[in-house]
Amino acid sequence: MQDRHLDKQRYFREQATTSGKYVIPYVAPHISFGSGIRVLEIGCGEGGNLKPFLELGCHVTGVDLSEGKIENGRKFYQDHPLADNLDFICEDIYNLDFSEQPFDFIFMRDVIEHIHNQEKFMGFVKKFLAPEGCFFLAFPPWQNPFGGHQQICQNRWLAHTPWIHLLPESLYTQILRIGGEPKARIEALLEIRETGLSLERFEKILRNENYTVLKRDFYLFNPNYEVKFGLKPRKVLGALENLRYLRNLYTTTAYYLIRG
Repeated sequence: MQDRHLDKQRYFREQATTSGKYVIPYVAPHISFGSGIRVLEIGCGEGGNLKPFLELGCHVTGVDLSEGKIENGRKFYQDHPLADNLDFICEDIYNLDFSEQPFDFIFMRDVIEHIHNQEKFMGFVKKFLAPEGCFFLAFPPWQNPFGGHQQICQNRWLAHTPWIHLLPESLYTQILRIGGEPKARIEALLEIRETGLSLERFEKILRNENYTVLKRDFYLFNPNYEVKFGLKPRKVLGALENLRYLRNLYTTTAYYLIRG
């Protein structure tokens, strides 16, 4: 397991840096962030992604199922001068209703691939968008080298072995056990296997739910790798971008900006 997964403040800073440097400029041609703009992050964790939006003057809301992460987020922001413009909610998104005050911008980074029944989710959350609102999603395709999130393994060999999650489930489970992974982590990795998302299936969901794709980009080097590993972002270009199914194997993250 990488140290960054244990250091919550470091992870918070990494999220804030990537969202400020890459997500906001990616979306800026379609929405002007500032006072009066309502922003929602679903699966916000400690809320690092929200920080650059808050500092642009937006009213930001973070929703997460983890009470511990929400409490950490409140602590991280307790002395922030704009904390009054921030709301943290610990709740299942399906129990919430923002239809009377919809959001100008909704975003999810590295979250949609953890949600069961993405078809239901994408249909449900659509009603939270203002009429001209935008929805940004970034996620790693399941078939990419570390799409199984095996980097969270405590066994260093397992944490650094690409594509191991694509093995048959019984063999993958056995390898995790032999590697000494605790039962809870094995269960978490198998759940990721259940919810893993390919580019093709995600785009099919968008079509079925009548979303409009404003822009999309596939990355060979995830923009978040810059703050994590010092690697500059590199997009998947040319014919490689259009090789259906195969592109999942080398796309480390996909950026989508959509409208309902």
